[in-house]
Amino acid sequence: MSESMLFSDVVRKRHSMRNFFPYPVKEEILHSVLEDAQLSPSNCNTQPWQTHIVSGSKKEALSKALLAADEAGQVTPDFSFSIDDFSGIYRERYKEQGAAYYQAIGVKRDDYDLRREASRRNLEFFGAPHVALLFMPEVGDNVRVAGDIGMYAQTLLLSLTAHGLGGVPQTALGCYSDTIREELGIDPSLKLLFGISFGYPDMNHPANQYRIKKALINESVTFHR
Repeated sequence: MSESMLFSDVVRKRHSMRNFFPYPVKEEILHSVLEDAQLSPSNCNTQPWQTHIVSGSKKEALSKALLAADEAGQVTPDFSFSIDDFSGIYRERYKEQGAAYYQAIGVKRDDYDLRREASRRNLEFFGAPHVALLFMPEVGDNVRVAGDIGMYAQTLLLSLTAHGLGGVPQTALGCYSDTIREELGIDPSLKLLFGISFGYPDMNHPANQYRIKKALINESVTFHR
């Protein structure tokens, strides 16, 4: 990372990477990223995140278990999620992102086999050497704790970018929470929100070259004066 890299540059450079080189991140760099993330804000400083980093042969074993669970239809999310619940502009943005991604990697809309293959790349962590699985304790309706996890994840993602790395948040991993807990020996009291696959992105891969537009400020922010 350049010492003169501005925060605004880091924010604009960060985007979801979906193809990585296989070589691992050096231990000291990984610890630096995690130290940054540990400084994230949380409600009453509870710091509820429980992050499990999976690498090497354990990551490969986890990927095989996830692919097998997916093949068997063993979907076990701790928290409900369906893209069909979105409507209006939110659904339009989802469709726009999906269309841009599939077009970038050369998958046609009606090629369902290739679309499924592309989707299952989530369970292979897009070839990344590491995945961070973000677990949380159950507290009340879980909304406040999930918000804390979101702030932690954003700090982690920005720090990855600042260190010359890349990452991709994956809600899809949260759909296989029982498989992941069983494979890693994690207590059932901890609930999986999502994961972040990360490493050194292959910037020449089509999956990392497309960009999607963000909403203008006036579409999301209302000023009261």
